[in-house]
Amino acid sequence: MEQKMFCYQCEQTVGCTACTGAAGVCGKKAGTAKLQDELTGALIGLARAVDGNEDLVTEKTDALMIESLFMTLTNVNFDDSRIQAQIDRVHREQGRMIPRCAVCASPCGRNEDYNMEQLWQAEENIRSLKSLLLFGLRGMAAYAYHANVLNYEDAEVNQFFCEALSKIGYEESTEALLSTVLKTGEINLKCMALLDKANTETYGTPEPTDVTLTVEKGPFIVVTGHDLRDLQLLLEQTEEKGINIYTHGEMLPAHAYPLLKKLSLIHI
Repeated sequence: MEQKMFCYQCEQTVGCTACTGAAGVCGKKAGTAKLQDELTGALIGLARAVDGNEDLVTEKTDALMIESLFMTLTNVNFDDSRIQAQIDRVHREQGRMIPRCAVCASPCGRNEDYNMEQLWQAEENIRSLKSLLLFGLRGMAAYAYHANVLNYEDAEVNQFFCEALSKIGYEESTEALLSTVLKTGEINLKCMALLDKANTETYGTPEPTDVTLTVEKGPFIVVTGHDLRDLQLLLEQTEEKGINIYTHGEMLPAHAYPLLKKLSLIHI
């Protein structure tokens, strides 16, 4: 049977191997999966363009790379038009950095996107290491993105995204890839510390707090995720409007932040 999609980036995959039909277990369509791969390939192309052009990297470049990686995470964004628009943004940024390469008639890796089929069809050990590296970067991008929206960033974390993406595309040594995978763990700890600092300095230090488990009558909004800035905005917009906000279990630490407590956060 012809594969319509190939996605194995989460624990929901069919048979614990990969989703290959018209849609994934999570509901993602084959076309969306393809666009996410195209966006990833464009980011690897951008990272390759950065090589030797670090002086052209701006805050916009870093933010674009982090936001784009975050969009490819499992259930974050299934809007095809927005993913395509993000691909176009990545291409424009690459064109800004290497304008002459954009019109070159001889593709050399610096003016083209990486084809993700090369990763999925790579030798087993290379495929495993590159996949582990890619999925680690996507998760780290979520932490970095949530820190960025609170105006916190780290230059070493930002630089590592470029370094690691380039290796996903063009490194074929198991030793070099393993070293980069281990470094991903190190940088991810730094990124998690950055997000913790962003949250605590913005909202206060968590403390044990009693919360109600009662589901009240009336309109409500159920929230999942760990973007405290979005949660803050939602609570502000619904305050004194008779709308209850219920949060998923993974948000339980959020009630400890004084600002969020003041806005009457309700947990289930």
